[in-house]
Amino acid sequence: MRTASVQQLIAQEKKKRKRKCLMVSFDLLYSILIFYFLFSAIASIQMIMQQSDMELLLLSFLLLMALSLSFWIRFFVHKLEKSSGINLPPGKMGFPFIGESLEFLRMGRKGTPERFIQDRMAKYSTQIFKTCLLGEPTAVVCGAAGNKLLFSNENKLVTSWWPRSVEKIFPSSLQTSTKQESMKTRKLLPAFLKPEALQKYVGIMDSIAKWHLDNHWDLNETVTVFPLAKQYTFMVACRLFLSIDDPKHIAKFANPFHILAAGVMSIPINFPGTPFNRAIKAADSVRKELRAIIKQRKIQVLAGKSSSSKHDILSHMLTTTDENGQFLNEMDIADKILGLLIGGHDTASAVITFIIKYLAELPQVYNEVLKEQMEVAAGKKSGEMLDWEDIQKMKYSWNVANEVMRLAPPLQGSFREAITDFTYAGFSIPKGWKLYWSTYATHKNPDYFPDPEKFDPSRFEGNGPIPYTYVPFGGGPRMCPGKEYARLEILVFIHNVVRRFSWYKLHPNEDVIVDPMPMPAKGLPIRLRHH
Repeated sequence: MRTASVQQLIAQEKKKRKRKCLMVSFDLLYSILIFYFLFSAIASIQMIMQQSDMELLLLSFLLLMALSLSFWIRFFVHKLEKSSGINLPPGKMGFPFIGESLEFLRMGRKGTPERFIQDRMAKYSTQIFKTCLLGEPTAVVCGAAGNKLLFSNENKLVTSWWPRSVEKIFPSSLQTSTKQESMKTRKLLPAFLKPEALQKYVGIMDSIAKWHLDNHWDLNETVTVFPLAKQYTFMVACRLFLSIDDPKHIAKFANPFHILAAGVMSIPINFPGTPFNRAIKAADSVRKELRAIIKQRKIQVLAGKSSSSKHDILSHMLTTTDENGQFLNEMDIADKILGLLIGGHDTASAVITFIIKYLAELPQVYNEVLKEQMEVAAGKKSGEMLDWEDIQKMKYSWNVANEVMRLAPPLQGSFREAITDFTYAGFSIPKGWKLYWSTYATHKNPDYFPDPEKFDPSRFEGNGPIPYTYVPFGGGPRMCPGKEYARLEILVFIHNVVRRFSWYKLHPNEDVIVDPMPMPAKGLPIRLRHH
């Protein structure tokens, strides 16, 4: 018996040694192959170089620096997965440090961001797969059930998470956390976004849209839509958030703001010339301008001289205390206004641009939108501004906007962080892992939207899509609080532009890139035809 036991121990030890030899051989092979893959990555970088050449060149340099550590990282991950026995989702983690981030970005810049999600769903699982994005181990949940999991378990299984780059651009979040800052901002918004407040904004938005078209569209035969859409939405945000309506004042910090908005979700390489570095500098410039506005408004509020018309978000923040009875400091307010300006103008400008694009491509849809908007205008007196009731009549136009957001969602998806270990679809999600949901897992899924590439506004008639399948604004407790604000801003613009013009694209086959929001590669230049 004892001899048999010894023989068993020897056999087990031989197996262990053999297994160790295989593991070492595997990792040595990996360390050799990593050279090949890294240089392949650099070749891929050359394919996607467009506006971010400096950023991606520096990224390739950092990749080469990572070679000395790649063997040990792979060895550690390999040992960890084998020893833990955790049943992680299927998938691959990609390169050391950056994971599959380059592939994720490359697909977006090629105009096919859905490929990253759909290819992995087909290869690994239609419910969940693992990857590594922005340097974080990530489980990508797919489908309506996955969206429901994340949207309905906020602060139970998951919590909001933003990349560290966001914290560098918004310094006040370093003193707490992006989660806490997000919660604070959401508590400040309800009064500003409640229906009775929104009703007052329709007329203001209408006057801004008219002024914008008078000054930037009417006098031109051709226009480039995307930058003009950003001008319109930024002007609306400045007027409603800060009560600034002087075009010169708005233009003073419009350029640095657009640089900030373009770089806030870029690869966080803080070297001169990179989009991230430019975003940090632009944020400082915009923050400086905002703090001057805040100081002036604070003096007016304390002196009781603030105009009654200035019931904007800034005044609300200056006069509202937190749960401890403390007023927000100027830096907190500046960062929150910055975040709201980005959220309040970037997504809407992308949606407006793609509505213009699809209306140029689909004349029958344009004609139906024009017909509805002419019926709305017929009920107005000369010079009378749009009101809340008019917006409710624009049902077909909003269905068109919804179909645009299904095909070209302004938000690709967002991250959560697991705050506890849990299982989903039979796989383990460790505490601390990031989870990502994507609009593309459902928006272009034929199980939810038959013939998904077809433009069909009727999908949104009646009860509309199945719950948790159409998610351009997210869902659950973290659904975008500005959804209704965006609806007003978009419909008001469409009402005004279709009644003045028809148009056609100057570049019929213009590419679309997603970085991180969808945009036409050339900005969508069009030729106008005045009615």
